[in-house]
Amino acid sequence: MTLVDNILKLKEEKRALIMAHNYQRAEIQDIADYVGDSIELCRRAIEERDARMIVFSAVDFMAESAAILNPDKRVFIPSLGAKCPMAHMLPTEEVKLWKKRYPRAPVVLYVNTLAEAKAECDICCTSANAVEVVNSLDAETVLFGPDRNLAWNVQQKTGKEVISIPREGFCPTHVLFLEEDILLLKEEHPDAVVAVHPECTPDVQSIADFVGSTSQICRYAKESSAEKHIIGTEVGIIHRLKKENPGKTFIPVYDGAICPNMKLNTLERVYLSLKEERYPITVPNSVSRKARKALERMVSIVQ
Repeated sequence: MTLVDNILKLKEEKRALIMAHNYQRAEIQDIADYVGDSIELCRRAIEERDARMIVFSAVDFMAESAAILNPDKRVFIPSLGAKCPMAHMLPTEEVKLWKKRYPRAPVVLYVNTLAEAKAECDICCTSANAVEVVNSLDAETVLFGPDRNLAWNVQQKTGKEVISIPREGFCPTHVLFLEEDILLLKEEHPDAVVAVHPECTPDVQSIADFVGSTSQICRYAKESSAEKHIIGTEVGIIHRLKKENPGKTFIPVYDGAICPNMKLNTLERVYLSLKEERYPITVPNSVSRKARKALERMVSIVQ
């Protein structure tokens, strides 16, 4: 039996779900039950009531969110090293400090945060529903973390004062995209449209035809009449885009835009996670209870 056969056999025996983020390796996407962005996978995990365990092939904060929202299921991550650098830029102490400075401002935390930070916020959001979440709040000033570029995007679209906490939070992969690279690609492919993620810098967002989450980029590519698309997000998404749109061409802004943390998950590690039930995600009840409220409010907001 091949490694894939063994994974599929174990998955059935253990009534397990394999969930993979859009940035995962192609071979993991191909054997996953669901491939998507944070909010898609959160919703799917909740809906799958018959599953006993979830192997969440992504980074730490996503697996934590799945565990918090699914207390009746065991959640595992294939690699303990798969940590999101941006999530670790906003420790709990920093959130508390900003809350003291702006006691009347609601706190909106991007799902790309650790559970302890989520427990200190009023509501979470993803890049797919951040604008809707902020608009749902009866406040003209909000604290928003940890991505300063997504905060900028939300402020442009809502007209509210969006204060980034910390001031300089960012995704190390998405800041690799440069405006001049996109302009050069547009010269080479004048018939192409440009779709980028809101974690990109404001200058990159400003010259794009479309700015959205990974799921929204996938939807845009499917519905667009353009045959060529220049894509500004982690290159793992190109596999899904090509798979879902065989007649279209997808050009990454930068081939080197790889999240090394996401890529720590491999087929071998997914197999071992299923077989040996490694590595379980546990969140203390005191943290989980508070974070769940913020996540459930997020999930209820329509994208």
